[in-house]
Amino acid sequence: MRRNILAMFGIVLTVGMLLAGCGNSSGSGGLAGTEDSLADEKQESALQTESDAANEPDADAPQASTELAVRFGDEGEAFTLHLYDNDTAAAIAKYVGSSDWRLPIYHYDDYDNWEVMQYYDIPNRYEIPSAPENVTEESAGMVYYSEPNRIILFYQDAEVSAEYTPVGYFDYSEEFLEAVQNNPVLEGWGNKIVNISDGE
Repeated sequence: MRRNILAMFGIVLTVGMLLAGCGNSSGSGGLAGTEDSLADEKQESALQTESDAANEPDADAPQASTELAVRFGDEGEAFTLHLYDNDTAAAIAKYVGSSDWRLPIYHYDDYDNWEVMQYYDIPNRYEIPSAPENVTEESAGMVYYSEPNRIILFYQDAEVSAEYTPVGYFDYSEEFLEAVQNNPVLEGWGNKIVNISDGE
């Protein structure tokens, strides 16, 4: 009887040890699972860091200006065009940043509303996005983009009815008005010139 009890005890002890061993094995499996999980998190974090770095602007890459310098005539005083934060203004700033624009004004006194606005045609090689909105009333100094590839400047207050994309504005002053109105006609060309640069 005593032998049976000892044998039983030995069996229970052996089974207990085996179960404990399985538990430890399972435990180290759990630890391995935790390590795998941590490795996955590290990989995701590294990928996110790479993604963030890819989306950050390159410090060496030229950045689009938020202001452009505009001269009415080749020798005119520079006036600051403050740009809005939109795709149209950004595209114009990017192109002007890579090469100053010298745009002719072919028509300056023979179209509707010429007393309050001017328009400057941009070469077709420049692709400019637009998001036109209905414009009915304008203040002097406002600048818009109009398809196809045209910059519209209101140099006087105006009431209009048109679809334009906002680009920016000039700080209105008497000097600004005089510069626009007194922009000289180019000798031998029969048109006026507006110069746009990034001002740097």
